[in-house]
Amino acid sequence: MFGSALLDTQYGDLPEGARPFGEGLPSKVMKLVEDHDRDTYRAAYVASLPGAVYVLHVFKKKSTTGIATPRPDTNRIRARLAAAEAHHRDTYRMA
Repeated sequence: MFGSALLDTQYGDLPEGARPFGEGLPSKVMKLVEDHDRDTYRAAYVASLPGAVYVLHVFKKKSTTGIATPRPDTNRIRARLAAAEAHHRDTYRMA
């Protein structure tokens, strides 16, 4: 299901169920949630960089306390967002 939602994003649409990730991440980081076989999976992506959609992280939700996303996952998303922004800046500056 993430694949079709991300394809919609590539065509400029907001997929059903997509929303800002929240949890202290920049508002441009979006979240998709899917349930499968009694597990919950999340995909974090950014589509606000012109001409590109970057998937930052896809993971199985395994919070040990409450409903918050574990810190290692949010840290990974932040780091990958910075890498995506740098990649986009370098790629589109050369084009």
